[in-house]
Amino acid sequence: MLESIAAIIPPAFQYPAITTAIIRLDQHSYGGRDTALAGPTLTEKLVIQKIPRGNMEVIYSAPKKGHKAIKTPFLDEERALLRTIAHHLSLAIEKKEALDIKAEIENQLRHSDRLAKIGQLTAGVAHELNEPLGNILGFAQLSLKGNDLPEQVYSDLDNIIKAALHAREVIKKLMFFSHQTPPRETLVNLNRLIEDGIYLFESRCAKNGMKVTINLCQDLPTIKADMSQLQQVFTNLIVNALQAMPEEGKLSIDTSSDEDHVYLVVQDSGIGMNQETLKQIFLPFFTTKDIKQGTGLGLSVVHGIVKSHGGSIDVKSRIGHGTRFQIKFPLRRSSPEKKNES
Repeated sequence: MLESIAAIIPPAFQYPAITTAIIRLDQHSYGGRDTALAGPTLTEKLVIQKIPRGNMEVIYSAPKKGHKAIKTPFLDEERALLRTIAHHLSLAIEKKEALDIKAEIENQLRHSDRLAKIGQLTAGVAHELNEPLGNILGFAQLSLKGNDLPEQVYSDLDNIIKAALHAREVIKKLMFFSHQTPPRETLVNLNRLIEDGIYLFESRCAKNGMKVTINLCQDLPTIKADMSQLQQVFTNLIVNALQAMPEEGKLSIDTSSDEDHVYLVVQDSGIGMNQETLKQIFLPFFTTKDIKQGTGLGLSVVHGIVKSHGGSIDVKSRIGHGTRFQIKFPLRRSSPEKKNES
């Protein structure tokens, strides 16, 4: 649109053959590209929402040798014309941006509505599965205590217990996702949490030849958080990183802090993700893994936990160059009452 407007302006002026129109908006230029233009110039600002965002310029080329200079280059009517065009263009840009914002808000509302419905559904499913799953786990554990059973039966019962425990962990994630598990906040030191949590993965990393580098900030401040939920965040990030890496990959875990925040960074040298995948990684049930490897709830739960703690997640990834998760937790959080007052 801006290119088209810039193209139709010159014929409306006295000397269209030597007239160039340029529209500048947010450090981008549209229309004439001749940076050597140095003739008489008529300028009008583009003001959108009372904020100057650029301008419109009509420029006459410098007269060639042997041609007389133009003494009164712009007529009052031409000045009024450019002023009118700038005004209407500012209104058009404002309307376009308002429509874009409206579309984004509608998309967010649809997304929130989907999450609410999924939350209601998952809460119901989780409650329905809990009782029969508890019975399966209980009877399998009781049967395992029996004497003189064939080795194959012991092995099968052990597999049943492992599968039931895995299903119970999935249900816990569903319960958290549907906000059925209230947080219990204490003062948490991320360094200690990482040291305790990485122990569970050391043997797997060593078996696959993965190099793990841990850089923990000394005197890291504690944060007010739910310990079990932060363990879930750390575990999900590490599991994702390990699943994304081939053998002999590199995994680094870092902590740091500033005056207002504590940072946790988990970076891997895995397969990475494209931009389309990055846009969807926090959606519930979205996964690029095989059905046996993931439920698509891990990162959505991570996102929910971090947000509930007033934090944020920054993700950077490139295909073939790995992925970097940076999680930022605030050292001081406003109470819900203060948030509502503000």
